[in-house]
Amino acid sequence: MAENADDDLNSNLLHAPYLTGDPQLDTAIGQWLRWDKNPKTKEQIENLLRNGMNKELRDRLCCRMTFGTAGLRSAMGAGFCYINDLTVIQSTQGMYKYLERCFSDFKQRGFVVGYDTRGQVTSSCSSQRLAKLTAAVLLAKDIPVYLFSRYVPTPFVPYAVQELKAVAGVMITASHNRKEDNGYKVYWETGAQITSPHDKEILKCIEECVEPWNDSWNDNLVDTSPLKKDPLQDICKKYMEDLKKICFYRDLNSKTTLKFVHTSFHGVGHDYVQLAFQVFGFKPPIPVPEQKDPDPDFSTVKCPNPEEGESVLELSLRLAEKENARIVLATDPDADRLAVAELQENGHWKVFTGNELAALFGWWMFDCWKKNKPNADVKNVYMLATTVSSKILKAIALKEGFHFEETLPGFKWIGSRIKDLLGNGKEVLFAFEESIGFLCGTSVLDKDGVSAAVVVAEMASFLDTRKVTLMEQLTKVYEIYGYHMSKTSYFLCYDPPTIKTIFERIRNFESPKEYPKFCGAFAILHVRDITTGYDSSQPNKKSVLPVSKNSQMITFTFQNGCVATLRTSGTEPKIKYYAEMCASPGQSDTTFLEEELKKLIDALIENFLEPSKNALVWRSV
Repeated sequence: MAENADDDLNSNLLHAPYLTGDPQLDTAIGQWLRWDKNPKTKEQIENLLRNGMNKELRDRLCCRMTFGTAGLRSAMGAGFCYINDLTVIQSTQGMYKYLERCFSDFKQRGFVVGYDTRGQVTSSCSSQRLAKLTAAVLLAKDIPVYLFSRYVPTPFVPYAVQELKAVAGVMITASHNRKEDNGYKVYWETGAQITSPHDKEILKCIEECVEPWNDSWNDNLVDTSPLKKDPLQDICKKYMEDLKKICFYRDLNSKTTLKFVHTSFHGVGHDYVQLAFQVFGFKPPIPVPEQKDPDPDFSTVKCPNPEEGESVLELSLRLAEKENARIVLATDPDADRLAVAELQENGHWKVFTGNELAALFGWWMFDCWKKNKPNADVKNVYMLATTVSSKILKAIALKEGFHFEETLPGFKWIGSRIKDLLGNGKEVLFAFEESIGFLCGTSVLDKDGVSAAVVVAEMASFLDTRKVTLMEQLTKVYEIYGYHMSKTSYFLCYDPPTIKTIFERIRNFESPKEYPKFCGAFAILHVRDITTGYDSSQPNKKSVLPVSKNSQMITFTFQNGCVATLRTSGTEPKIKYYAEMCASPGQSDTTFLEEELKKLIDALIENFLEPSKNALVWRSV
């Protein structure tokens, strides 16, 4: 009897309308079951329907993904707002439609596709499979596709787009997100991630081509089409060759007695970091054996984000102690970000924040530039950072005479600004975002953990010849340019209306359309709201940085010199906070600065975020 009931349901599944009582949902279910050819994800929707799970069906099928700070990103699984075979096909069809409109030479120049090592058995979904389907959609339309034959670091895709003069590229990755997630990161012909209006136009085109075209599911094309090329050897060789532009002490590197441990966090980084060390003249770094090879379950870490600090670096720190290595380098799973730890005299490990590493990188890249180009014009030199990152580069720029610029959060803004500056004959030495994303030089227009790792190794080796540690050099940088004490953390919030309420309350604090004048005992000097485009520090009250209506972001400048920002994450269900005390060069009472910063952050959390009232989940340490 049960078998017959199932047969009845299966036959009903193929004939709309369905009886959920919701016409929009019935239409979406019908589309999914007609279009999805992946048995596992199709079955997920059928099971939900069979069990009357209408709310979950609605959540999965009645909305779409949008472009965040790093492209499309979501959990893997069935549904139009998840990452799966069907949504990747739809996204690529939309991409094709938009690129065909933008480039008359699309069929000559082609498209680049790379992928990391993520995967989910329950959805038959892996980055490699999604990359093949991306390629298949374009090959079926006679577009040449440069599909990497194995996993690569994310920076290889923007690098290849520029090198091969392709019109665009896609990297299938969710970077350091939890193991359940995956993503679709899009690069324009410039080699920078797409920004507005391209993202919105691509979404419109996706909406217009939701039904898979005849050959879109034909992933055999990847093996049979003469239009598919593998750029791996060529791009890897050229990338490594270009690394030499930011190598300044090769002889010294080859003689160093320093030892380095590298962990690739179960991702793509191992082979590429080994090669980069070779290019710089180093002996290979010591890999963490349990984390060296790809593992989509990230089985030795509670989360695959090296930014979480000592708790996730446990294996590498213990190996470093055993091997007598003073420095640990950790690339995240797609190798576009870098964490660094150094063993201190007292036997404790110092895990540097992104802002602290940026202070070291900024000092190093400028010092190397000065020594190598003593007669060049410093006024032609630039460094960049996102607006929620430390202002340390600004302090270095003011003292040394080069230019510093800020962008909105997200490396896509940095990449496109660097492209503009290079087009105007400027030289960009370094750019960063506080979430351990660094770019040394301009061979790639996106953050790059591979090049950053080897530059840190060279910096440490150079300093070691002068009997100086990274931590000691950081203190020197702060003494010269002013202490910059910062703290960045977050709360988890899985309820979007709550997030909106928190930010709307700040915009209407004591009366409608009035921002707060105090945060606890701390007087507020200026407020900038990127969501609405308001900036009280500007004569016309308009923000200089572009408005970003789809995300929440408010920055407070306090009377005591502290700058603090509250914003939503573009990739995860987080409310992030960033705060920094910037002292002038003579002010060296670090205890006072740290205490003042801590008090201000406590006030910010208590007065503006109200975690208990809003049921926010504190970051677990």
